[in-house]
This record gives sequence, C-alpha cells and structure tokens, in this order.
Amino acid sequence: MKRYFLFVCSSLTLFTAMLVASPALAQKKLDYNRDVRPILSENCFFCHGPDGEHRQADLRLDVEEAAKDYAIVPGDLDGSDVFQRIISTDADMQMPPAESGKKLKPEEVAVLKRWIEEGAQYDPYWAYVKPQPHDAPQVDDQAWSQTDIDRFLLEKMQSAGLTPSPPADKVTLIRRVTFDLTGLPPTPAEVAEFVADDSPQALEKVVDRLLASKQFGERMAIYWLDLVRYADTVGYHGDQDHNISPYRDYVLDAFNSNLPFDQFTRDQLAGDLLPDSTIDQKIATGYNRLLQTTHEGGLQQKEYLAIYAADRVRNVSVVWMGATVGCAQCHDHKYDPYTIKDFYSLGAFFADVDEAKHFTMGSNALPTKRPPEIKVNTRRERAEIARLEAELSQLRQQQEVEQQEAATTEVSVEDTAAKDQAQKSAEEQQPSLSPAEKRLVDAIKRLNDSARLTMVTESIAPREMRVLPRGNWLDDSGEIVTAAVPQFLGKVNASGDRATRLDLANWFVDAENGAGGLTARVMVNRLWYLFYGVGLSKSLDDFGGQGEPPVHPELLDNLAIDFYSHGWNIKRMVKQMVLTAAYRQSSQTTAEVRTADPYNRYYSHQSRHRLPAEMVRDNALAVSGLLNLEYGGPSVRPYQPEGYYRHLNFPQRKYHSDKNAQQWRRGVYVHWQRQFLHPMLKAFDAPSREECTAQRPQSNTPLAALVLLNDPTFVEAARAFASRILSEAPPTDEQRITHAYQLALSRDPEQQELEIVTAVLADNREIYQDDTDAAAQLLHVGLKPTDKKADVAELAAWTQVARVILNLDETITRN
Repeated sequence: MKRYFLFVCSSLTLFTAMLVASPALAQKKLDYNRDVRPILSENCFFCHGPDGEHRQADLRLDVEEAAKDYAIVPGDLDGSDVFQRIISTDADMQMPPAESGKKLKPEEVAVLKRWIEEGAQYDPYWAYVKPQPHDAPQVDDQAWSQTDIDRFLLEKMQSAGLTPSPPADKVTLIRRVTFDLTGLPPTPAEVAEFVADDSPQALEKVVDRLLASKQFGERMAIYWLDLVRYADTVGYHGDQDHNISPYRDYVLDAFNSNLPFDQFTRDQLAGDLLPDSTIDQKIATGYNRLLQTTHEGGLQQKEYLAIYAADRVRNVSVVWMGATVGCAQCHDHKYDPYTIKDFYSLGAFFADVDEAKHFTMGSNALPTKRPPEIKVNTRRERAEIARLEAELSQLRQQQEVEQQEAATTEVSVEDTAAKDQAQKSAEEQQPSLSPAEKRLVDAIKRLNDSARLTMVTESIAPREMRVLPRGNWLDDSGEIVTAAVPQFLGKVNASGDRATRLDLANWFVDAENGAGGLTARVMVNRLWYLFYGVGLSKSLDDFGGQGEPPVHPELLDNLAIDFYSHGWNIKRMVKQMVLTAAYRQSSQTTAEVRTADPYNRYYSHQSRHRLPAEMVRDNALAVSGLLNLEYGGPSVRPYQPEGYYRHLNFPQRKYHSDKNAQQWRRGVYVHWQRQFLHPMLKAFDAPSREECTAQRPQSNTPLAALVLLNDPTFVEAARAFASRILSEAPPTDEQRITHAYQLALSRDPEQQELEIVTAVLADNREIYQDDTDAAAQLLHVGLKPTDKKADVAELAAWTQVARVILNLDETITRN
C-alpha cells in the first residue's frame, strides 16, 4: 500500500493542543482495551475486522500480527499507513471514508497517535480473559473505605480528582435499600426503628431482614424475567395466551431460597436432562419455551424452526455471556470473533427441544396449546399437600387403632354368626368419612385442583442443523454443524456422543475450563447496576467490541472471582454490594462533579432514578394500603382502558380485569401481553419482552404523569390512601397531611409543602361540598349508598390531596 506523508504544521499544532487539553492522557501509558480498542471497534472494525467475507483491502486491524504486518509500525507515525490515512486531507484516501458515516474526533486521533508512539501494544480482549485476583489499593481515607470495594472505588475517584459524597440521611438510606431489595417502600415503623438504631450493624440488620423476605425474590424476578423475555402470550400472529406462569414462580423461589446461580443455570437450560430431575427442574426448563411462537395457518415449519433457533442463540448468548452472537446469523460478526458457523453451532445445542408439536396442535384457543406441557402445583402447594396427606394418614392410623382396641374389649361372642352380626353392626355405625378426614380430603382436593399447566422441555432426537448462508432458511447449501461453543472460546466437554444442553450449561458456569469467568462478570455487573444505577461496564448486554470496557476492571474481576468461588451465592454478593460506604453515599452532588463525571462512572455519589414500572404501581398500592402480598400463583389482570384489545384477533377478545383482591397483586404477577402490554407498564418503559432486555430505558413524558393521575388503579389507590389518612391520623388537617407524607415519603412535610397541600385541600373541599355529584363520580369505585354527603365530599377532597402526593417526583424516585 502506498504510504502518504501528510503531516502539516496545522496537524501538529492540533495534536499538541489536544494533549495539553487532556492531561489525563499524558499521566500514564494508554490501556489498549480501555482507551484504544473502543475507537478502532467503532470506526474501523466494520471494514477491517473479524468478518473475512466483507473485509476491505485485506486489512485486519483487530488482530495484532495482521495489523503490524501491514499497516502499523510501532513507534513510527510516518511509517504507519493507518495513521497517515486517518490524518489525510485527501477525500479519496481519508479513513474512515466519508460514505461510512464515521468521523474520528480530535481527541480520538490524539489517542491513536499516542498509542502508536508508545509502541502500539495490543492486549487480549478483557472479557475473554479469565478473571485475575487483584489486591485492593492502599488509600488515604481508611475511615471511609472499610471494604475492598470501597478501596477500589476511592482510588479511582481520587485519580479523577473526585471525592466521595457525604452519607445519605438514614431515612433516605432505608428507603433506598428497601426499594432496591424488595421493590417496596419501608413502613413508618421500619423507618422509625432504623433511625433509632445507632449501632454499627443497623444497616446490616435491615439488609438481612430484607434478603430473608419473600419480596426479595419478587423484586429480583422482575429483572430476570426481562432478560429471558418472559411473557404470558406467544407474541406472533394472534398473540394468544400460553401456559407458563409456574416458571415465573420457579424464578421467585430460586431467588428467595438463594439457589446457587450455577444450579439456576442448569435447571433452566437442561433441567430435564439432570439425573432424577425434580418437578421444579422440569418447570425451570420452561426457559427454553419462552420465545415467541406462531400458530398461523399456512406457516412454513422450516422457516419458523430457523426463526426459533436464531431467537434462542440471541437470548442465551446475551443472558449468560453478555455477547451479541446473534449478529452472526447472516455473516461473520463485524466487531467480535464470532463466525456464522459459531452461531449455528450454538443453536445446535437446542436442536433436541421438542417444539414442532405446537405447529399442528396449537390453536387460537385461550390459552393456546403448546405441548409438551405438564400440570403442576407450586412448591408451597406441594409442601402443603404433603403435610395434609401425612396428617390424614396419621389420623386414619389412629382411627384404625381405636377400632381395634374397641373390638378387643367387646364381650366374647360364642358362635360365629353372632360375631359376624356384631362386626356388621359396628361397620354400619361407622360413617365413611369422619369430619376430620373430610376436612383434610377437601383441602387436598382444592390444592390439587389449583394445579396449573406449564410448558416444559422434552428432549427428542436432535434435528439436523446447518449453516444458513445469509440467514436464508431456504438455502440448504451450508455445512451441517454439531453443537459447539464459539471456537475461539474453547470446547465443551461432551458427556456423551454429542454435546447437550446440560454440557452447555456446565460450560457456562465452569470457571476453570469453560466460560464461568465471563458468566460471573456479566452477572455481577448486572447486580451492580441494580444497586448503583450504572454497571462497572455500562454495557449490560454487550461485553464485546461495541460495548464499554469496565471503568473498574480490577474490581469487576474480584467480584466475579468472589461470586463463583463462594458457590455462586446471589444473596452474599448483594449483601456485599449494599454494605459499602459507596452505596450509602448521598445522591446529591454538585454541578462541577456532574460536569466532570456526567454518568457517575467513578461512583462519587449514589444514583437517583425513577422506580421501574412495576415498582411505581406497587409503591402506590403499598402506600394506599391496598397491596395484596399473596405470593405466587397465576397471572393477574388489573384495570386497563376499555377497548385497548379491540385490534387483537385470532381470536378477538375483550379484556376482563380481576374483580377481587387479585386486582391489587404486585406488578411481577401482572399479565404480560407482548403485543398489547398494559398501558401503565408501557408508559413507564417496561419492555414488551419480545427480546432480552438488560437495561430498561427511562423516558420522561406527559403520559407517565397522566397515568399517575388517571389510571383507574391509581385513582383507586388515591381513594384508599385518603381513607387511610382519615382513619389513621389525628383529626387536624396538619396532622393528617403529616401522616400522609410519612406514609408516602417517610418524612414530615416542609413548611412550604404543608402550605401548598393545605391550599389544595381547601380548594377541593369547596368544590365537592357544593357538588356532591362530582365527588360521587370521583369515588364511584368505593362509594356506598349509605354514605353521608359531607363525608363523601371530605373523602373526595382528601382523595385529590392523595393524588397530588402520589404524583410527586419524590414518590416514584429512588434516591
């Protein structure tokens, strides 16, 4: 390739200025993975990366040997064609070319210049290197950094010229940790107890209590269900209901029982292949059935089998590897070393999943049939059935003993006929079932009748899998492949003649010979995101070249090692993350800090963000007193707008909300209709769950405020909240407003807030005392014919106050 020597004075002046403006770059040698590779990946690898079929100029920049043989001369800017093309002013020679839509920023050019000057060192890609242990750095502030996590964070903060924020006040802290670990607000009693506890273990006691609660599993399940795209409907075509809710309950139970993450992985991918597979492990294999399916007449089975296989590869690679293997469906990956053969080989692990039955047996019924399915009780129901059956057996044994004892004490009867007559009389006097017995039998029957169908995985002879050139399901010219992991990541140890889903699951969690280190990094990074607002790598779904390398790679490595070396213990990891000085920081910070670190990558303060959609709803129900904390069971249907389902066909259907206490169940149990997600959930950015979602977006639109004001669930919550205020608080307006703030925000109102809310109350009293019909219209859900007009007007006025408080930003925000 012809070399171009186009250094001009203006360029040299530009680079000098950039280096002066970026003193951090001059402090230490550049790190390839952190500083250089992201620039090359974003701007160069599309044409000069892993995809050999579409590679331009036969130049590969993602591999050190190829790049240095052809276009990069370490320490020599003039001799490095890559750099000369980057700084060229000739439109025909400049790289990236204008038609690519890419343009290097001046600071990025400066980084590449320094990198070549420093020797153009390449390093193995961080995500694919086994985690290594790192000693925690020595820091000056020993009082603040009591844990290794804090020491790592403080060292990076100080290197960036930042200092930790002060601790959050105790009210904010207990609200934060309670929302983070349960998805619900703390009660006033829990707040008061924590505030009064001055012991060093005060927060740890709260954390232990929250981790032991059933609500922990419900909160964690919300995130996992996003990852695995759990929904109550098939997604494609008619979007009919399907049977899968017991899988959701399995996930709840797994988090609450602290099931090790490696077993959690095996259960879902291959529970049916485990020796002596349990009912729960069979339920867990519903994971393999969560993808979207169709029962459309005239469908091409071969086409949809290809679609299903691709869906599985996308999901399993993102969930466990944080990898975008799905991008290699039609050609080799543009940015990462995944080939098209890797894509179809990974899909071959699932070639034994029996998923063709529903093509012929599925229907437009609600729910549709998606065999194989089994009928199951929940873990708690099974335990209760076993207890009742044991009690029934014991009762019957006792009755038998009593009958035998009664028989032996009877007067001896001389002749046989008399004996027979006596026995017959005793049997006629004994009823078929005693009242104890009947109670137990009826209870057992009720529990058995409550069993639900759920889709499971059954292994059959694997179907043939072959590479589909350009992803074309009609093209059978590609090579036949067998189950295998991406070639550059090694091999799976097959337990039999062919590698199975169980072998894949074991490989995912094998820290020595498999991808366990990668899996652990991905999972702890996501846990960190849940409690700190942004991951150690903010790319929760892409640990590849287009993702962000971790700002704290040593800390991420240590957490990953700690995770798998302590039995993949989720609760242990969560506890470590929230018992740090960094977690306890205030979320308030200065404008200067936000300018220096706008995304809080150095964690010099806590994050502040709106609650997820389900929690927004749960919070309102909890504050109002309506929340039904029943655990597990079928999905529920809260109020939603009339006619929202009018465009749903095959079959046409009408939404029927629950009319009992099921209406007030937690959001994790709400029916998830993929094509017509509940409007409240949609307004607050819940995903449709057609694909894996590792991080929900957070929008700020008028729709969200309208939902809080007008959605029937929130109107009813406001009415119930008002009733609670009137019934629980002392009679003065100020005392009642204060009680409302304590319930909703865990604090007293400030004087200005008290004045504003008092004015709102006065205005609405005046309105509703003169217009009882308007009051009745507002309260129609809870209004009784026997209610007095004055009481109705007062309740309506306080309902409007409650609506204001439930609509406050602070009410729906985790600080």
